[in-house]
Amino acid sequence: MEINVPLLKQICEIAGAPGFEKRVRDLVIELVTPLVDEVKTDNMGSVIAIKRGMRNPDGKSVMVAAHLDEIGFMVTHIDDQGFLRFHTLGGFDPKTLTAQRVIVHGKKDLVGVMGSKPIHVMSVEERAKLPKTTDFFIDLGMSKEEVEKYISIGDPVTRDRELIEMGDCVNCKSIDNRVAVFILIETLKQLENPAYDVYATFTVQEEVGIRGANVAAHSINPDFGIALDTTIAFDVPGAAAHEKITELGKGTAIKIMDAMTICDYRMVEFMKQTAAKEAISWQPEILTAGGTDTAGVQRMGKQGAIAGAISIPTRHLHQVIEMAHKKDIFDTIALLKACLEQIDGYDWKH
Repeated sequence: MEINVPLLKQICEIAGAPGFEKRVRDLVIELVTPLVDEVKTDNMGSVIAIKRGMRNPDGKSVMVAAHLDEIGFMVTHIDDQGFLRFHTLGGFDPKTLTAQRVIVHGKKDLVGVMGSKPIHVMSVEERAKLPKTTDFFIDLGMSKEEVEKYISIGDPVTRDRELIEMGDCVNCKSIDNRVAVFILIETLKQLENPAYDVYATFTVQEEVGIRGANVAAHSINPDFGIALDTTIAFDVPGAAAHEKITELGKGTAIKIMDAMTICDYRMVEFMKQTAAKEAISWQPEILTAGGTDTAGVQRMGKQGAIAGAISIPTRHLHQVIEMAHKKDIFDTIALLKACLEQIDGYDWKH
């Protein structure tokens, strides 16, 4: 159950905050072009890679969506001492930002540190409060004059973390959702017999409101939709059984619902049957808070789509680092490939 860790590392480490996905988009275009029949980029910047179906007299299509963007920040102010203030792009847990390195992407990339008030000079009341993102600033170690040579208001900021292997897991910033980008590319490499036309769609701006998937689904107008994204694995000390959502190492997750989508019962059952047939480990996912590209894929086509999602269990989600299990990644590739090759054999009318 080996996976291509060097490729996953390359995809996870490259920068791509919402609205600033160009670097990761260029890499994806380079990687997928030899694998498909056609590649195009829509006006928002989502990449649509099309692999034609082998048994498709009616011209049916399957849209598979994996978002390119990662949670990040945008520079909003440079003060007289050269410190940066910022706005979040996507949801962060503020307590995880303390003293973390970030990269500010201006005329050149500059490494900075998330600074905040030292605990030594906090009042008793301040120590008792949970931190807010507005409590932090970015320290570049430069004067305002030096900072302004390279950095402007509106520049994006991303986390600075390398991918490492920890036991049977991989650990990095941006596992959400670069692991899904990796999975979709690896599936395209293995996909020799797709039933219907596959629109492998690498979407933009998911972390700020499913924006790229909405536009791409409207354009593609798919008959079927499968989103690929991470989901919570709260399988840690102190978690009650009903809180876990998923667990690392127990297989890929078949989404039943999240806060924005109730997956089509037919797609859920098709995925379950396919996993059983192929002896692929899986676990059910019900995520009561948080949404994914599934919503756009399901609803924004002209007739809607029979849609669901395959999710990768992930610990420490939306924090400075995130962690996924190699077996779950392997199982997700296997299930996606099997679904795309067998989708024409299921009775979708029941």
